[in-house]
Amino acid sequence: MIGAELFPNGIARYAIGGAFIGGGVAFIYLATGIIAGASTFLETTLSYVSDVSRFNRGPYVLSRDWRVVFTLGIVLGAGVYAVGWQGGAWTTDVQWWRLLGGGVLVGIGTRLGKGCTSGHGVCGVGSLSSTSIVNVATFMAVAIGTAQLIAALGVSP
Repeated sequence: MIGAELFPNGIARYAIGGAFIGGGVAFIYLATGIIAGASTFLETTLSYVSDVSRFNRGPYVLSRDWRVVFTLGIVLGAGVYAVGWQGGAWTTDVQWWRLLGGGVLVGIGTRLGKGCTSGHGVCGVGSLSSTSIVNVATFMAVAIGTAQLIAALGVSP
């Protein structure tokens, strides 16, 4: 079965996770009118420590407290998962420096793409934004191409 290959742990956990993500971003949008993109939420936290006008836009400053809580929730949620379901174990064979380098490249990409996969992929595509649809198609094409290149080169974690 193709489903068993794609979802070896069953499809329910992915459907439940998707429902939580969709419900969460819908709640944030309906309650505040703000699209819940993680890169913007992280950028908002810089308004606490920077005088750069980009980080001190009115809507950012007015909503930064709950955005910080949201961002911390992402990090703490991952920590709770790691401790509660993985026994606190490091769950990847990828070296720390590759994770760090990948994180930096993702950060650069979110600025070039004017948003991240959560903003464009979840909120933008859900809103039928043509810009977001093009961005998500670009994200996916680059990710698939990069994965194929890395596999062809025989690079391991």
